[in-house]
Amino acid sequence: MDLSSVKAIPGKGENVIIGHSHFIKTVEDIYEAIIETNPAMKFGVAFCEASGDCLIRFDGNTDEMVKKAVGLAKEIGAGHSFVIFIKDGYPVNVLNRLKTVSEVVNIHAATANPIEIIIAQSSQGRGILGVIDGESPKGVETEEKARERKTFLRAIGYKR
Repeated sequence: MDLSSVKAIPGKGENVIIGHSHFIKTVEDIYEAIIETNPAMKFGVAFCEASGDCLIRFDGNTDEMVKKAVGLAKEIGAGHSFVIFIKDGYPVNVLNRLKTVSEVVNIHAATANPIEIIIAQSSQGRGILGVIDGESPKGVETEEKARERKTFLRAIGYKR
């Protein structure tokens, strides 16, 4: 078995969601979940089929986000994995809804940070072992940093 990693660096104002699913209708159901949650969000979704034709199925509402999702799905190449690129919204806006999609098995990452997707390759195919999201901690939050966090969350409307 060989291990490798695939890097993903979301662009300015973008986020990426990496997950696993189990059925061909994943693309359509994820599309509906995002549109029903936030119709203004720009996104693209790509799903790596793991049997039959073994195609990368895709959909979305902007060519740019679809192209990014398909490109990263090609690089990952792991059966039943999916990639979503979003813009004009945040993963927190859609994650709970995505988790209710009956085909979604797991979500590995949802972030604006650069990530590395850890891939295992065997004679059967490829699989995602996990994701490295951003950087390692550099310390423990101080009272001043806690105040900054709380102020920021209130400034962007996520807390009162």
